[in-house]
Amino acid sequence: MVCGGFTCSKNALSSLNVVYMLVGLLLIGVAAWGKGFGIVSSIHIIGGVIAVGVFLLLISIVGLIGAINHHQVLLFFYMVILFLVFIIQFGVSCSCLAINRGQQEQLLNTSWGHLSNQTRMELETRLDCCGLLNDTLSINQFRMDYANCGAVCKPKNQCYTCGDKMLQHSQEALQILGGVGLFFSFTEILGVWLAVRYRNQKDPRANPSAFL
Repeated sequence: MVCGGFTCSKNALSSLNVVYMLVGLLLIGVAAWGKGFGIVSSIHIIGGVIAVGVFLLLISIVGLIGAINHHQVLLFFYMVILFLVFIIQFGVSCSCLAINRGQQEQLLNTSWGHLSNQTRMELETRLDCCGLLNDTLSINQFRMDYANCGAVCKPKNQCYTCGDKMLQHSQEALQILGGVGLFFSFTEILGVWLAVRYRNQKDPRANPSAFL
C-alpha cells in the first residue's frame, strides 16, 4: 500500500498527535520549572508558554480521537484550532528567543518592586542570594535588601545577587522553550495538511455510498 492511502494517513496523523502531546507536556514542564525557580509571575511570557502547552495538549487529544474515528467534525475543528495554535506558538517562541538580558533585567526590576519585603526575604533564603541586582539604577534598593537579607551565604560574604541567579536560569528556560516551540510550530503546519488530506479520504471499511 502506498503511503498516500487511508491507513497511512491515519497512522501518520495519530503519531503526530502523540508527538504533540509530548511537546505540550514538555513546554508545560520546562516553563513551570523556569517559573518556579524564581522567575516571578510578572513575566507573562512564561505564562504564555504554559497556556500554549496546555492548549496544544488538549487539541492533540481532539486530533487523536478524530484521527482514530475519522470524525469529520472533530477533524475540521482540529485543523482550524491547530492553525491558530501555530500562529500563537510561533509568536511566543520568537519572543522567547528574542528577549535579551536588558529586557529580562527590566522585567525583574519591575517584578521585584511589586514584591513585599517578606516575599523578597523568602526568595533570598530559598535561592541563597541577597538583593536583586547591584547596579547604579537600583543601588539604594539593593542596599536595603542586603541589610534585611537572611540567606545562609551572607555571613560568609559569598552571596550572589538573586537577579544573577534568576537570569542564569531564565535564559536557559527561554532558550529551551523558544527552540522547542519554534521547531514544533512548523510541524503543526504538517498536521493541518495531514488532517485536510485525511479528512477528504474515504474509509475503505465504510459504506461506499456514505458521505466522506
